[in-house]
Amino acid sequence: MAQNILKPDSTFTRELMEAGGESLKKCYQCATCSVACPMAPENAPYPRKEMVWASWGLKEKLATDVDLWLCHNCGNCADLCPRGARPADVMGAARNMVYRDLTEPTIVGKWMSKPSGLPFLFAIPALLWLFIWWIRAGFNDGNWFPRAADGRIVFGQVFYGDYTIDPIFMLTFFGAIYILYKGCSKLWNMFKNNDGKLLVIGPTKPWYWHLGMLLWEEIGSHKKFDTCTTGPKTGQPENSRKIGHMCTVWAFICLMVVTAVVAGGHWVGKVFPCISIATPMPTLFPVKILANFGAILLLVGLFLLTIRRKRQNPKYFSSSYQDWYLLGLIWCIALTGCFSQFFRLIDAVHCAYFIYYLHLVFVWMLFAYLPWSKLGHLVYRTAALLYVRMYGRG
Repeated sequence: MAQNILKPDSTFTRELMEAGGESLKKCYQCATCSVACPMAPENAPYPRKEMVWASWGLKEKLATDVDLWLCHNCGNCADLCPRGARPADVMGAARNMVYRDLTEPTIVGKWMSKPSGLPFLFAIPALLWLFIWWIRAGFNDGNWFPRAADGRIVFGQVFYGDYTIDPIFMLTFFGAIYILYKGCSKLWNMFKNNDGKLLVIGPTKPWYWHLGMLLWEEIGSHKKFDTCTTGPKTGQPENSRKIGHMCTVWAFICLMVVTAVVAGGHWVGKVFPCISIATPMPTLFPVKILANFGAILLLVGLFLLTIRRKRQNPKYFSSSYQDWYLLGLIWCIALTGCFSQFFRLIDAVHCAYFIYYLHLVFVWMLFAYLPWSKLGHLVYRTAALLYVRMYGRG
């Protein structure tokens, strides 16, 4: 008879508790959480089994568990737990640890997991953009804060798009996409190896149909947030979480469209001058209006998400370092973007250039470290949801 030997990892359990799952040892396996969870399917309830595996230090079981990625962290399980355990926090901490080790180089994941790594994460882009600023100052006769020929503040006088911003961010973006692709492939194979050979009976829909529906329900409309509501002890149902997430997501979509249009207008405009877009754009230019609308939407979303986190009852919810890191980074991007434009418009040349320099640093951090940050869950969770939809597991 074949034996399945379990190999507990006490180090993993300790690290999991340090990463935000400090309430783990309060759990005594009553299964109330699995009954309370509005997202868990009847044929495969969670998170009780995840709490068992976490308590026993079964790292591989957790890492290959697709249910780990399906939790919306609504807090119902913590509301009803008779011992005060917070299963959603434990699962969130476990996801953060999977991010850390899912992709190479893992040293970035280790820096992302604790505050002591923040100086290293900041120093890399800070030195990169400072070096570029220094090189460009040499081309401007040593002037670190140059103006255009007509006296305007034009950031391209220092951070020239063709040779600095565009190639650096293109390499960073596509590098992050490649790392995420490798991570998703690894994650998908982990799910398949854990589930064994699955047989789907009956008619099936193509993967792109599932992906389209998934993107609309989970990202476009946040429909699932209506299913995952707050529980009886945390108070009245709130919309700030859903609205905050939606504002932030659609703000990023608006800003991505603006970036694509401007980049397309710049590069394609070299061949077809009729579609060329000159920067900085006039305030009432349609693309500029969309950019400012996206910025306002982002600030609203960040405000709602920050207020919600500050008002959370620590008895039922907790915020990990990764939560505040991502929220703080996006705040830095939004504020430096707005203030760099403000200082440019009021002709404060020194402040404008310095704030824009910080803006480039923070944007680079967002994209370059995305595969190891909590924002990576947007991709990894989508891959997990696509997996359960395709195999009828959800």
